[in-house]
Amino acid sequence: MANILNDQGLDLLFRTARTHNGWIAGGEVSDAQLRAIYDILKFGPTSANCSPARILFFRTPASKERLRPFLSEGNLAKTMAAPVCALIAYDIEFYEHLPMLFPHDLTAKTWFNWSEAHAETTAFRNSTLQGAYLMMAARAVGLDIGAMSGFDNAALDKEFFPDGKVKSNFLCNIGRGDESLLFPRHPKFSFDEVCKIL
Repeated sequence: MANILNDQGLDLLFRTARTHNGWIAGGEVSDAQLRAIYDILKFGPTSANCSPARILFFRTPASKERLRPFLSEGNLAKTMAAPVCALIAYDIEFYEHLPMLFPHDLTAKTWFNWSEAHAETTAFRNSTLQGAYLMMAARAVGLDIGAMSGFDNAALDKEFFPDGKVKSNFLCNIGRGDESLLFPRHPKFSFDEVCKIL
């Protein structure tokens, strides 16, 4: 019989976990915690183990000041207050690493490098998956998250990825959330409203 996650684990990751907009002062996130998050998320599945996500962790005041000009007004204060803001980006030439990442088929690079559009779609899709794994991993190590769009992707990419080979996907604040600032829990669809068994 396969192991299953108990109710406490399901609550931690999904059922009672919330998206946070405010952060407890002094709730620092350590290098060790960020490394632990990565060392969990890296095991999440991606197409041909392509692992295109590239992550910048903005933790110091100076690094967050570099991020500030690219944030939308609605995301500015909460990001500046968050202990860490992770930028999940993607390497559009991820396929160059496939001989190491997918060694049992050394032709795997050719599955993606024939079209820039195909490679970028693959990189975007799989980095989004990896960003979701990051959020679950952060919750698993006892932290809270607040993922968001709402920034100038093109200008940010010019600042942090000037060679054009990496592009931004989305941002995710990480820390210890201030529950007093949570919105009421929003409705969710039921299974029958959005799912069909064929």
